[in-house]
Amino acid sequence: MAEGPDQPGLSSGKTHKRWVRLSHWIITLSVLTLAFSGFEILMVHPRLYWGKAGNDLTPALMELPISRNYKHGGYDERVPLTENASGPVSASRTYNIFNQNGWGRSLHFLAAWFLVLPGLVYALLGFLTGHFRWNIWPRFRKLRARRIGGDGPQYKPLQKVTYTFVIFVAAPLMVLTGLTMSPAVTTAWPWLLDLFGGYQSARTIHFFASAVLVLFVIGHVVMVIRSGFRRQIRGMTLGR
Repeated sequence: MAEGPDQPGLSSGKTHKRWVRLSHWIITLSVLTLAFSGFEILMVHPRLYWGKAGNDLTPALMELPISRNYKHGGYDERVPLTENASGPVSASRTYNIFNQNGWGRSLHFLAAWFLVLPGLVYALLGFLTGHFRWNIWPRFRKLRARRIGGDGPQYKPLQKVTYTFVIFVAAPLMVLTGLTMSPAVTTAWPWLLDLFGGYQSARTIHFFASAVLVLFVIGHVVMVIRSGFRRQIRGMTLGR
């Protein structure tokens, strides 16, 4: 996990600097909380759509059988909401659904700030100190098949590509689409809806960006365990 002592973002003895370690753990706890609360929110409505609107009575882009809310059928007679028979309709369910949206959304929104704010500090310091330049951004000339595994204590080229994608693509996309799902935010910044094609499109993109981040965390933990769990955790906590 660590690189040479002369590189920005790392202190002497091949350890990460304090600001890297602190932001790492705050963001880690935030991501775990977001994954938990996000899964709970998805259980309430386990369907994904594309466009501006979507509900249980409209075709879904993807359906996830992760709660009893996935069940089809069980509705009273559908009632048109307008005089146009082909327009939107409404119907009541005939069975109790799983619904923990209140605390789930509140926790999700709160945890998001512990990702966004430390993430902005990490990004700012990463640019100013040269941490990204020396430790994260891949040197594409090194991405040849015989060198892709790398050697020594430094991040491997494939690791750098992964970190770069997560930090500069997946995480910002997850944050922006999350903001797009907030009516308060899109009232002030309506261009977000145009950028992502509507609330439901933003929700679907948010789901896939979040899935990428969760898979990254799982892969990251596996790599930490394989490369020496105690040594890596000690280096990322105590700096030794």
